Amino acid sequence: MTEEFDALLVSQQDAVFKNEIKSLKIDDLPENDLLIKVRYSSLNYKDALSASGNKGVTRKFPHVPGIDAAGFVIESKSPDFREGDKVIVTGFDLGMNTYGGFGEYIRVPAQWAIMLPDGLSLKESMSLGTAGLTAGLSIDKIISAGITSGAVVVSGATGGVGSMATAILSKLGFEVTAISGKNENHFLTSVLGASKILDREEFLEKYDTKPLSPADFSAGVDNVGGPILSGILKSVRQNGMVTCCGNVASADLATSVFPFILRGVTLAGIDSAQADINRRRKVWNALATDWKPLHLDEMIQEIDLHQLPEKLKELLDGKARGRYILKHKD
Repeated sequence: MTEEFDALLVSQQDAVFKNEIKSLKIDDLPENDLLIKVRYSSLNYKDALSASGNKGVTRKFPHVPGIDAAGFVIESKSPDFREGDKVIVTGFDLGMNTYGGFGEYIRVPAQWAIMLPDGLSLKESMSLGTAGLTAGLSIDKIISAGITSGAVVVSGATGGVGSMATAILSKLGFEVTAISGKNENHFLTSVLGASKILDREEFLEKYDTKPLSPADFSAGVDNVGGPILSGILKSVRQNGMVTCCGNVASADLATSVFPFILRGVTLAGIDSAQADINRRRKVWNALATDWKPLHLDEMIQEIDLHQLPEKLKELLDGKARGRYILKHKD
C-alpha cells in the first residue's frame, strides 16, 4: 500500500534527537501478520524515554514511539483475526524497536494483539493502556495471594500506573493510602477514590527509618522504587504482598531481610511488556467489567499528534497527572 500516514518520528543527528510530525508510507512498515489502523494510543514513561533518544529503550533511529495502540485490523495473515476486528496491542516490542502507536498505522505479529473485550470502547482501552494493564496485573497478584480487602498503599499515585491502581483498588472496596509529592488532593480523593494521602517525605519519615515499621497495610503497589519501596516493604502486615513495577525514584533497594523472614512479606515484580497472553486477556476482561475505574473519563486528557512533544516532555519531567491519550484523525 502506497498510502501515506502521519506519525511522530524521532530522528538522530550526531548526539541530537529531534521529534517531528512526518508523513510515512504504509509500504515502509516491515511485513508482519497484522496491519492495524490505529485509532487511539496513550503516553507512557517509556515513550518519553524513546522520544528523548534513550538507547536503553530504543536502539535505532529514526523511530516512531508508542507502546500502546488500539484500532481496526486492515489486513490479516492470521486465522485469529479478520478485517474490521477491533484490537488492542500493548507491550512486547511495540514502540521500542518496532514502529508504534504514535503513527496512524502499525504492523505487528498476531500474538501481540488481543480482541477488544466487550464492555470497552477503543478510547477506554487506551485510557487504561499499559498503565491500566500494569495496575491490573499488580492487583491480580494481590487478590491471588488471598488479599481481598483492607488497607493498601500505592506510591506514585498521580502517575499513570499509580492513578489506575488507586482507582481500581478503591472501586473494589480497599482503603487506599496514596503516596504523592504533588498537591492533587481533589484528584486523588474525589476522582481516584483514595481514603488517605501521605506526602512522600511524611511516608518515609514514618515507615523507612527502622528495619520494621508499623504494619498498617495488607498490601502495597509500588511504582517508583528506591526508599519508597523499602518503606512499603517494612509497613506491610503478616503475609502481605507488595508489587513493584517502576524505578523513577531509584533502581536501588536498601532494606533488610526482616520484612520477609519475620512477616512473610512477598515482593512480586510486574512486567506487563512480556506478560503471558492469557493473563493479559484475564486482566483486560476484568478492566472491561468490575475493575473499570468509576471516573475513567476524568482521569485522562485527550490530545492530538501535534501536542505529543510537549506532553512527552511533561512525562519525562514528572509533571504529568493521570493519563494522556492520543487520538489519531479518522
